Amino acid sequence: MPGVAASVFLLAENRLMREALLRLLSKREDLRVAGAASYSPEIYQQIVESGANVVVLDSVARVLAGQGAVRELQQLNPAIRVVIVGMEAEEVIFVRAIQAGVLGYVLKEASASEVARTIRAVAAGEAVCPAPLSVALFQWVARHRSTIPSLHVKSSLGLSRREQQLVGLIQQGLTNKEMANRLHLSEQTVKNHVHRMLRKVGAPDRLSIVEACRNEGLAI
Repeated sequence: MPGVAASVFLLAENRLMREALLRLLSKREDLRVAGAASYSPEIYQQIVESGANVVVLDSVARVLAGQGAVRELQQLNPAIRVVIVGMEAEEVIFVRAIQAGVLGYVLKEASASEVARTIRAVAAGEAVCPAPLSVALFQWVARHRSTIPSLHVKSSLGLSRREQQLVGLIQQGLTNKEMANRLHLSEQTVKNHVHRMLRKVGAPDRLSIVEACRNEGLAI
C-alpha cells in the first residue's frame, strides 16, 4: 500500500550537513524539500507553515533538551514526524531519543539511500532504527514493559498507536473531519478508527473512550 508522500524540512545547525542533505533529497523525485534552515526561536512555526510532515534533524541535543523538538513540533501539528541523522551508535542516547518521540534514527555511516529510505518509511507512519541498536530497544522495552502507559493501554484495551493518538484529539473536542485534517488521513479512515475504538473499549460514546484510557494511565 502506498505511503504518505514525504514533504521534508531540514533543520540542521551544521551548514555543510544541511547543504549535503538538501542536495541528496532534491535528487529524489518522491521526496519534496519544504524548507531548510538552522535553529531559531521561530523555526517550529516556520516548519508547520511549510507543510512538511517529516523533519530531519542533525542534533539529538535538540530532541533531549528542555521540552524537546519533537514535543514542540507536535504541539503545533501532531502529524509531524522526526528523523535524526548523523548519529553515533550509543545505546543510551538512542533509547532516550526514542522516548522523546523520534521515529527515525540514522547513523553517521548511513548511505544516501538509507537516509532517503528512512524518511519515506517515517512519512508512511513507520519507525526505523539501525540494526545494531535494535537489540538495545527490545531490551529496554522488556525491562520497562509494566511502566509504559501506552504499551499497557495497548495490551489492556487493545488500542493501536494511531488509535491512542486519536484519543488525545477526541479529548480536545475535535470532529472526525478535524482529526482527519490534523493527521492527514481521510475522514472515513478516522471514522473507522473511532468505530473500532468504541468496540475495543466497550464504550457507549467517544468521551467514554477518553475516560477509559485515562483510567489506564495514558497521558492525554
